[in-house]
Amino acid sequence: MESFAEHYGAMYQTVNRCMPGVDMTLIDKAVEYAQDKHKHQKRKDGSPYIIHPLAVAEIVAEMGLDVDAILGALLHDCIEDTDASHDDIARLFGNTTAELVEGVTKLTRANFASSEEQQMENLRKMFMAMSKDIRVVLIKIADRLHNMRTMQYQTPAKQISKCRETMDIYAPLAHRLGMQKIKWELEDIALRYLDPASYENITAYLQAHKEQDEAFMHTIQDRITQRLSAMGIHNTTYGRIKHVYSIYRKMNLQDKTIDELYDIYAFRVIVDTIPNCYNVLGHIHDLFNLVPGRFKDYISTPKPNMYQSLHTTVIGSQGIPFEVQIRTWDMHHTAEYGIAAHWKYKQGSGDGNEKDFEWVRRLLESQQDTDAEDYVSSLKIDMFDDEVFVFTPKGKIVSLPAGSTPIDFAYAIHSGVGNALVGAKVNNRICNIDTPLENGDIVEIITSKSAKGPSRDWLNICQSNQARTKIKQWFKKEKREENVLHGRSSFEAEMRRLTLPLPGQMDSELEQQLLKKLSFDNWDDMYAAIGYGGLTATKAVGRIRDDIHRATKAHTTDKSANPLKLTPEEVRQNRHAVNGVIVEDIESCMIKFSKCCTPVPGDAIVGFITKGFGVSVHRADCPNTRHRDDPRQSARWVRVRWATQDEQPFDTTLELDCITRDGLLLDVATAMTTARVRVKELSGKDLPGGRSVFTVRFEVKNVGELEAIRTRLLNIRDVTGSRRGQN
Repeated sequence: MESFAEHYGAMYQTVNRCMPGVDMTLIDKAVEYAQDKHKHQKRKDGSPYIIHPLAVAEIVAEMGLDVDAILGALLHDCIEDTDASHDDIARLFGNTTAELVEGVTKLTRANFASSEEQQMENLRKMFMAMSKDIRVVLIKIADRLHNMRTMQYQTPAKQISKCRETMDIYAPLAHRLGMQKIKWELEDIALRYLDPASYENITAYLQAHKEQDEAFMHTIQDRITQRLSAMGIHNTTYGRIKHVYSIYRKMNLQDKTIDELYDIYAFRVIVDTIPNCYNVLGHIHDLFNLVPGRFKDYISTPKPNMYQSLHTTVIGSQGIPFEVQIRTWDMHHTAEYGIAAHWKYKQGSGDGNEKDFEWVRRLLESQQDTDAEDYVSSLKIDMFDDEVFVFTPKGKIVSLPAGSTPIDFAYAIHSGVGNALVGAKVNNRICNIDTPLENGDIVEIITSKSAKGPSRDWLNICQSNQARTKIKQWFKKEKREENVLHGRSSFEAEMRRLTLPLPGQMDSELEQQLLKKLSFDNWDDMYAAIGYGGLTATKAVGRIRDDIHRATKAHTTDKSANPLKLTPEEVRQNRHAVNGVIVEDIESCMIKFSKCCTPVPGDAIVGFITKGFGVSVHRADCPNTRHRDDPRQSARWVRVRWATQDEQPFDTTLELDCITRDGLLLDVATAMTTARVRVKELSGKDLPGGRSVFTVRFEVKNVGELEAIRTRLLNIRDVTGSRRGQN
């Protein structure tokens, strides 16, 4: 078990190394305060809770932040988990520290309609605080990093949940802030829990080939060092194997095993000046053969996260490709620690360069009028690794998600430009507005005062969350009546598809309950939200379908619970039910459920008399019942119905149509576990064209429970459809 003294000593040494001569008085006071407030709390491993704030403070100090940030790290859980208040911390440690702690504190005491809504609100709060003081998110990332380092003490469900959130939010956020070192560690730890088999295979392979890899890297490193030293270029050169998650992504993107990958080596050459970066590039291309199309100049065109470096991929005499990154020491420090290396308060100016944080404002804007689940999932789009850099006609660089179109470009300039868009030029040639942009394109937007505004089709064309949000805002403001009509049509079509009653066909009390669940005052408001794209009809129906089924089931139960509602014949037949099924005109016989359609209570059913095995029960819509009118077999088809009796589990099967992606099978398994369903079989297979089919066999008590589970599965990202399958 880790000790307080061990962690305090590590933090003390890091603070003194990164801030020589710092006065530790206030830091020690914060340690004592946090230790007192958390004295009755323990970590999952049984160690004192204070160890966590100490570890977070050590990470923050290593980032090179100031005393206020270290104090914020030490106290970051006090408001959330103890009786400490903002005023208490402000009085003892200053208002700046109190604001940092408040910014990191989650909204755990508020009530939310869903976990997605709570997560969206927590992220919105963090981004709001982050736009005022970037140290908020740096402390939050340090907090998440230490929690990931101690993930082994969490339950399996918590490990999956936190690691998925890390991959979805915190690793992309660290990337967007330029903190590559932390991003890599977050990704590698998350992969260890999300796909342990792949993680173990990769690490075992790297360990087995360690000596061979080190020999190769030493050979390349020596050649580069000798050439540059002979030319009088002072340099630091070293090689490394790309991190585990990077290799994992390459394996999946290229559909190769690890021993089929060859571009897993990277070398860094760090020099003193920018001119020397380009000198080194020439020598590298002289020493090794260049791989065409694999050179990138991030010095003249830095990434939005301030990353600068020259990248080139070459092939040595062994025939093995490898990447070489060439940068100065300042660039290297920025690449390791990102925004922390150029943090505005570190320079003592207090005003900073706010254009570096424009993307934070865009993240805040994009949550307006957006469904919580959509917002959380779309964050990755705006913080994604793959970006395209294009230019305005005046030479200004605009960064967009890969695959972006002139529509995305127009809205990145201004919402007014996007709304007035009628055409575009790329490299001075007229092009379609759905043309994917490429690095280096010069884009000119053609606008018109008579433009009718965006088309709904643009929502399916644009790639950036920013453009999509602004288009939705335009439709919300300008086209309410059209939105209501469009939304009503989509919603009612989805309700009819699932044979659910429409608004006006339900009890008024139930309708009010459903509207409350959807967070709308009336149906027209919800139709308008669907119409302008703030909510999809599928998600709206998915949220209320369980409630409608429960209400229908309760009504049916109330009706069947009253014996006066049953005829004497029905009461007599119920006594002869077998496996919950009554065969009309036959008092006792064997019953079996067909495996071709797996009926469950609530399904319309028919029976077929089999030779020697009694009656086989099929769903009425089963393909095997389509020949019921055949004179040769019509006498063997009998009427059956479900009996009124205690519920029992029935086997059934769903087939899920999906878009292929990593971790989807795990998401399906997690959803079934969360629903407390007994799964008997779960399998999947990939199809051509990036599609997959998963088959899930499980137990349910009735069709209402089946539909609730179906809804839960359809709400999983990249699950596009479902159907009742075969066992």
